[in-house]
Amino acid sequence: MIGKDTLKHAGKRKQLVAVLEEKGIKDAQVLLAIAKIPRHLFVDSSFEDHAYQDKAFPIAADQTISQPYTVAFQSELLQVNSGDAVLEVGTGSGYQTAVLCTLGAKVYSIERQQELFKKTTLFLPKLGYRPKHLSFGDGYKGLPEYAPYAAIIVTAGAPFVPKPLLSQLAIGGRLVIPVGKDPQIMTLFVRKSDTEFEKHEFGEFRFVPLLENKN
Repeated sequence: MIGKDTLKHAGKRKQLVAVLEEKGIKDAQVLLAIAKIPRHLFVDSSFEDHAYQDKAFPIAADQTISQPYTVAFQSELLQVNSGDAVLEVGTGSGYQTAVLCTLGAKVYSIERQQELFKKTTLFLPKLGYRPKHLSFGDGYKGLPEYAPYAAIIVTAGAPFVPKPLLSQLAIGGRLVIPVGKDPQIMTLFVRKSDTEFEKHEFGEFRFVPLLENKN
C-alpha cells in the first residue's frame, strides 16, 4: 500500500526547496521537481517524519537514499532537457529516477541490488513515474544497447571512471560521477569529440560504493 501525500508534506517540500536554494541550487526545473516529488514515500516509514530534512537515510540492501542537496546538485550538473535519453547507474530507492522523469528525461536505469530492482520496478509506476527501462545488472558496464545518452548520472562512489560509461555518452553529453574511495570528488565529464573529454571537479561528497561484477 502506498501512503498519502498531504498538504503538510507539500509544505515541508517547500521548506526543503528553500534550504536547497540557500545552499546554492539555482536550476528552477530541478527545484520544481524536488517540490513535486513525495520523498516521504521513498523512505522507510520510520523515517517519514524526517523525510524532508536535507539528509540521507538508509534503505534496503545496505544502501541509502541520497541527501536532497546531493540529488539536486547532481541533477543540476546534468543540465537535462525534456526528451533527453539519460542513463542512471544505481536506481536505489528510485527517488533520483523520479527527479529525472519529472525533468522530462527518457530514463534508462540500472541497479545491482535485486531487492531494490524488484521494488522500484513495481513502485515507480504506481506513483506515476515511467522510466523507459529499468535493468538489473552491473553499472560499470552501463547499458550499451540504448546508447548514446545525452547524460549519465552515477549515484554511488566509483573508485575509477568506468570506460564503458564514457563511451556511451553522446558528443556534447555529460557524465556526472562521484570518484574516489571516501569521500568522493563529484566529477563532470563533457564529451567534446570521439576521443576528447573535458573534466570538471566540484568538491567532496559521500556515497555508498559502486559495486561491480554482477551478471
